[in-house]
Amino acid sequence: MSEETKTQTEETTKTATVDTVERHIFTGEIEGDVIKLEDLDSMTDYTKDEFASLMNMYEGTLNAITEKEIVSGTIVGIDEKYVIIDIGFKSEGIIPLNEFRHPDKIKIGDEVEVFLDKVEDREGQLVLSRKKADTLRVWQFIEEAYNEQKIIEGFIKRRIKGGMVVDIDGIDAFLPGSQIDVRPVRDFDAYVGKTMEFMVVKLNMSSENVVVSHRAIVESDLEEQRSQILQSMEPGQILEGHVKNITDFGVFIDLGGVDGLLHITDLSWGRVEHPNEIVKLDQKLNVVVLEFDENTKRISLGLKQLQPHPWDGIDGKYPEGMKVQGRVVSIADYGAFIELERGVEGLVHISEMSWTQHIKHPSQLVEKNQMIECVVLNISKEDKKISLGVKQLENDPWQNLLEKYPINSKHKGTVRNLTNFGVFVELEPGIDGLIHVSDLSWTDKINHPNDVVQKGDVIDVVILAVDFENRRITLGHKQIGENPWEKYLVEFAKGNEVDAVVVRTTDKGAFLALGLGAEAFLPKDEAEGELAVETSLKVVVTDIDENNKTINVSQKQLGKVKKGKPKKQKTSEPDALTLGEMSGLADLKKELAEKEAAEKADSAE
Repeated sequence: MSEETKTQTEETTKTATVDTVERHIFTGEIEGDVIKLEDLDSMTDYTKDEFASLMNMYEGTLNAITEKEIVSGTIVGIDEKYVIIDIGFKSEGIIPLNEFRHPDKIKIGDEVEVFLDKVEDREGQLVLSRKKADTLRVWQFIEEAYNEQKIIEGFIKRRIKGGMVVDIDGIDAFLPGSQIDVRPVRDFDAYVGKTMEFMVVKLNMSSENVVVSHRAIVESDLEEQRSQILQSMEPGQILEGHVKNITDFGVFIDLGGVDGLLHITDLSWGRVEHPNEIVKLDQKLNVVVLEFDENTKRISLGLKQLQPHPWDGIDGKYPEGMKVQGRVVSIADYGAFIELERGVEGLVHISEMSWTQHIKHPSQLVEKNQMIECVVLNISKEDKKISLGVKQLENDPWQNLLEKYPINSKHKGTVRNLTNFGVFVELEPGIDGLIHVSDLSWTDKINHPNDVVQKGDVIDVVILAVDFENRRITLGHKQIGENPWEKYLVEFAKGNEVDAVVVRTTDKGAFLALGLGAEAFLPKDEAEGELAVETSLKVVVTDIDENNKTINVSQKQLGKVKKGKPKKQKTSEPDALTLGEMSGLADLKKELAEKEAAEKADSAE
């Protein structure tokens, strides 16, 4: 028979068989021999020994397995939800498909590791787990990495309080914030989603606690670099570093595994209140090694030393008399410090702030961080001091004061303050003078200036004296008119008999009106009888005193008093202002300033 004929015959046979099967219709009738249950025992031909031998042969085909261990098995079936595993036991195990990390990559016949949880459950089913097998293998891997200090990879899942959660093949480990890097981490969120290398630094299998560190890996890499840096470290060396940390007293610089301290005083030649005025975190900069202690490994660094000293050539930059601008950096009781540039400061003494105002504290004119203009007065390079002035920006009003206010010239002024000893009068803003209480009136004996004037009154004054050295002006008010005592001393000389009229009486006597506007006193024991107001009488002058502005008369001594020389007032230079008077002037200035500020506020409202 040829091959072609043989092939056709086989195909015809297959077709006939298929047709036979397809044409067979099941009718429900029992077909073939039927064996009943009670007949099974009689059909057994095995003896007990034969049965035992067969059982041993069957059990020999089964693997020796132990619960709670990882075993190998073969995938014998896969459906939509489960995977059937044969581990060589009398029954097969079923594992949910989702326990496999990559279910799309497994297939029938693959050898896999599974965890034998139970040999039989309540239903006699073998209980297996792929997830537990994977977890146990990961724990074994982590334990090995911990014991042998191996580097492992992990995925940073999320941020938590104090650090991050790292996924190591399904096991969550804790990464403390301090163990992320050798530098302080300021943005933890930037690490979420990254895969990094770690070392296991703490492991507790019973509590399933794992702590990892990336910093340990970085430090081990930097150890060699740190050793090289320290070996070559010497004062004067310029290194590159990064700002690692900023404190009130200075800045810590990372030099590549080695930290150095850049003290606040070495940041700038100028005044620095806090290091963050000069540097920022993570900033890259060059620094110079100032000191290096080989025993303690402490490194002192400098930044300002890389810049020329600002006082070099200071005379050329700031010659005397030059107008400059600067920032008020500090205020003391005695003056204000002005920063002209970084490292160059000058002092405006309180005495150099105003020609006319009596300033108690510099804060009356300037405030911190204010930009002001001033004049260079002198420079001391040895002491590194610069004296500055503000009042020199304006002409000194005292320089030509006598041209505007010559001696004996008459002016009008405003009463600014009253004291026991006199009246302070403002001639113009910044120019004040004092009227002593004795210069208020020729005739009246004044106990307090407010008997004559009040604050704010406009008063006529005469320039009596000017003290340029102490910047004081002595004024007079009574000098506006003629001195009547010059006539009184003649008309009412001692012994002269004059006519008088009683103007008022007291328990001790009576006051009498004389001619020329003068007034005299008649003691009670010098009068003839009782005195009544408007009574006319004749009296004799017993005493006249211009200094005390008194004229005493008597009735009883008419014709008995010898004529004598009148007491002439002594002429002398105006008295200098006392310390109390100067204090009063300063109080006046303060009071006026407060009043003007209040008036401006009221007008604004």
